[in-house]
Amino acid sequence: MTVPNVLLSGIVGSTAYGLARPGSDIDRLGLFAVPTGELHGLRRPKESHVSTAPDRTLHEAAKWCRLALGGNPTAMELVWLPDDLYEVRTPLGDELIGIRTAFLSARRVRDAYLGYATQQFRRLEARGDGSFSSDTRKRTAKHARHLKRLCGQGLELYTTGRLAIRVENPDEYHAFGEHVAADPSAALPLLRHYEAAFDAGPTALPDEPDEAPVEAWLRRVRAHFYTEAACSAVGA
Repeated sequence: MTVPNVLLSGIVGSTAYGLARPGSDIDRLGLFAVPTGELHGLRRPKESHVSTAPDRTLHEAAKWCRLALGGNPTAMELVWLPDDLYEVRTPLGDELIGIRTAFLSARRVRDAYLGYATQQFRRLEARGDGSFSSDTRKRTAKHARHLKRLCGQGLELYTTGRLAIRVENPDEYHAFGEHVAADPSAALPLLRHYEAAFDAGPTALPDEPDEAPVEAWLRRVRAHFYTEAACSAVGA
């Protein structure tokens, strides 16, 4: 998959969290800019490109901003990666990292992270008593690890305003996953603990995100890629 104008891209998922094991997939996430002139045509340009082998997702700049403003955990981690996990990092990408806290708000972070964790729990709950195939047990353990990760990362972001991508004790997450794979109901106390912790607070985040710097950044992206397109047309 070749997508022009990639502004920021890096390795996310289990590799970034420190939870990868031999055979784990390597997931990549990034954002790109559509040439500004294409935004004025009859048909809207494609906003996301997703490929497998390798696993890679690229969102158009405006779509990524909307996801991040909504507190989307997957989108959010792109601007909090350790430096060694970035594979594409442009000046505009660096600017985006520089305003990453502008996307944060208490309610949206709480709703998004706990919401995703609850979805993971519902998947676990639907699998019953653990008497299922080896492949299903592996998927169940994976969902349990992500439930625990989402709860921990979400609460840290909510209470400190910072997001650490790499987990501190990977073995603890794998042990939790295996425990829940044998008994999916074992995930419920952890979920309830984090729901109470979010309620107890306090939070370091504002009530609403600060959209002004996000809007200004996106307009700089549009101006940059409009100028490039205009220069190309003149040169032609």
